[in-house]
Amino acid sequence: MLALLNGPEGITVDALVHETADVHNLFSSTLANFHVTTRLYYQTCVFLHSIMPLRPFGHQYSTIGYNHVGKVAMLNEIAEQMRASGQRFTRSPGEPGTVALGFTFDACSYHLKVIRDTPTKAYKWGRFPGVAAVLEKYRAVHEINRAGSMLDAVMYYNVQLERDMFDAELLDSICTAAAGSVQCEGSGVLMRSLIVQMKIIPVPVYLETADPQQVEATMISLGKCIRNNAAANIFNKDLDSRNYGVGRYGQVFLFDYDAVERLTEVKIRTNLDREPGEDCAPAWFFEDGVVFLPEELEVGMNLRNAQARRCFRRVNADLLGTAYWEGVQRTLLEGEVPELSMYPQDCRLAAG
Repeated sequence: MLALLNGPEGITVDALVHETADVHNLFSSTLANFHVTTRLYYQTCVFLHSIMPLRPFGHQYSTIGYNHVGKVAMLNEIAEQMRASGQRFTRSPGEPGTVALGFTFDACSYHLKVIRDTPTKAYKWGRFPGVAAVLEKYRAVHEINRAGSMLDAVMYYNVQLERDMFDAELLDSICTAAAGSVQCEGSGVLMRSLIVQMKIIPVPVYLETADPQQVEATMISLGKCIRNNAAANIFNKDLDSRNYGVGRYGQVFLFDYDAVERLTEVKIRTNLDREPGEDCAPAWFFEDGVVFLPEELEVGMNLRNAQARRCFRRVNADLLGTAYWEGVQRTLLEGEVPELSMYPQDCRLAAG
C-alpha cells in the first residue's frame, strides 16, 4: 500500500506499507468505509482476506461499504465458529463494564455487547443519559474517521439469536441487566440493539502475561491511540485502561464509546497552579460540562502493572500537561487536521 500526502508541492508518496500487521491495522480502524462500487464485492473481499488473513472475513465487507452483507456474514461466521467449537457465549474476560455487558467465546472472532438499562454502581458521570444516547455515540464513531485507533462498531437492531447459543448464567444476566433491549421468546433471544466489534484483549488483561518489551510497546501504542483519538476530535473522558484493548498485532485501540465527547467541547484545566495547602475549591469545580485535568491522566488509567505506569509516564509525558491538549484544541477549532500516526515511522520513504 502506498501512503500519499497532499502538500503544498502536490501529492507525494510518504510511505510504503507492506507488512501484514500494518495493513491489517489500517483497514481495521480507518474511515468507516472506503465506499467501493463493484459487483464483485465477494471477490474483492477474498483478495483483502488474502493480504489480511487474521482479520475476520465478515469485516472485509464492511471495509468496502457493504455493511448489510457484512452483518449477515458476521453472524454466519459466529454461528459456524460456535458449531465447530461446541462453545457458547459467556461473559467477556476482564472486569464487567459499567454501561455495556460484553460476551463472546474462545473460538469467536468477535466481541458482542448490549447496553444495560441502567449502569452499575461504578458509574461516575452523574445522570445516565439512557440507552439511546449511548447507542448514538457508537453510531457516531462508526461514521467518523477513526484515525487508526478506534474499532468499528457494527450495529444490529431487532436481531434474533438462538437461545442455546448462550450460557444460562450469561443469558440470565443479560435479560436482567438489559431487559429493555433483550427478551427471551421461546427458543429465541430477541435483541433490539446489539453491538459487534472485532475481538481484542483488554489492556489490563494483556499486561498480566506481557513481557517487559511487550509492556513498553503497549504503553507507546496506548499513547499513540490517545493522540490519534484527540486528532479526530474524540476525547474519552473515562481514560481508564480497561476501555482500551490490544489487537492481533500489538496495536492498542479504544473500543468503549459510552464516555466519548468532542475534544473541542472539553474544558482543559489544572490544579498545578494552586499553592500547596490551598484548601478552597478550585474555580473549575463549579464549571458545567466536561472538565479534564491532564495531570490526573496517569492515575486515571488505573494501570496496576508498575513497569507499565513508569513507562506510560516516560513515553507519554506530553499527555500529562495542558499544553498538548490545548494545542490540539486550537488546531481543531481553526479547521485544521492535527498530525496522525497511521503507520510506523520505518515505513516512511527517505526524501529523494
